[in-house]
Amino acid sequence: MVARGTHGRRPTLEEVAARAGVGRGTVSRVINGSPRVSDRTRAAVEEAVAELGYVPNTAARALAANRTDSIAVVVPEAESRFFSEPYFSGMVGGVGVALAETNLQLLLTFARGEREQDRLAAYLAAHRVDGVLLVSVHADDPLADRLLQMDIPTVISGPRSADEPLPSVDTDNYAGARSAVGHLAARGRRRIAIITGPLDVYGAQRRLTGYTDELAGAGLAHEEDLIAYGDFTEEGGRRCMTEILARRPDLDAVFACSDLMASGARQVLREAGRRIPDDVALVGFDDSVIARHMEPGLTSVRQPTRDMGRAMTELLLDEIALRAEGGRASVRGGDVRHLVLPTELVVRTSS
Repeated sequence: MVARGTHGRRPTLEEVAARAGVGRGTVSRVINGSPRVSDRTRAAVEEAVAELGYVPNTAARALAANRTDSIAVVVPEAESRFFSEPYFSGMVGGVGVALAETNLQLLLTFARGEREQDRLAAYLAAHRVDGVLLVSVHADDPLADRLLQMDIPTVISGPRSADEPLPSVDTDNYAGARSAVGHLAARGRRRIAIITGPLDVYGAQRRLTGYTDELAGAGLAHEEDLIAYGDFTEEGGRRCMTEILARRPDLDAVFACSDLMASGARQVLREAGRRIPDDVALVGFDDSVIARHMEPGLTSVRQPTRDMGRAMTELLLDEIALRAEGGRASVRGGDVRHLVLPTELVVRTSS
């Protein structure tokens, strides 16, 4: 005899997952023949399927035959920023790694303004892609909510707030900022400035909070005139560094919340005759190619952007597979997944 689902009804995908001790996305991958499952996990799922007498939803699988076998990476930013920031290339590289094991095609599109977003919404409404990876989302950007309302499988690179309703993958911005500031304080720096990212980005908010909390933990005063509000660009780093130097010429360290802004800050410091790190220590965030090639080498918080891109893609494929099997998407089922990847401080000569 085979076991039945609760109350004698047909077993569900979730019950198979519970019996096998894996996630429902893993069950979907096994059923759909995905190679991204170990032999041991595949055997556990197949055993649970046999024990419960689970039968895949053939109607849902028939609908799955109408899939486009493509996903979209949507960037609500200007193309110039996308191609100038190493963050984006790392993300797309990780997406490519995850898709290499599938037959899916990748569509890259930019949707910064209202007109572009309207055109994208019409395209997606016609079921031209199976899911969306939304990269670099600002709090006031309506695109994420539009995708949520359209019920398109979507994963975003970092939540817009602590209550994000869409699945997301992010790095530990808070811990990364604390490690940067803690490192500077441990080196004897006492007047530590920060150049933030745009505060309509949740990750930038978390970096600022990490900065202020670590200052307090080190017994250092929180001084507003040591804070300048940037935009993750090199020019923004130049502007902010100029502002801070004018207000606080006595500063002895700068934490720039991106490597690009650290590069801009370094230019201003050098023009002002400040030696790095003798007079002013400098730390960035990303550990991009910029940090490795800067002179002196830039101490930076490593953000695993390729791992983020890969994790986002795997999470999206789980969502797509779940719907193909007739299961509830995490967005609609109340079980929204938010993955947070660790950061690491890479110390070089700038600090």
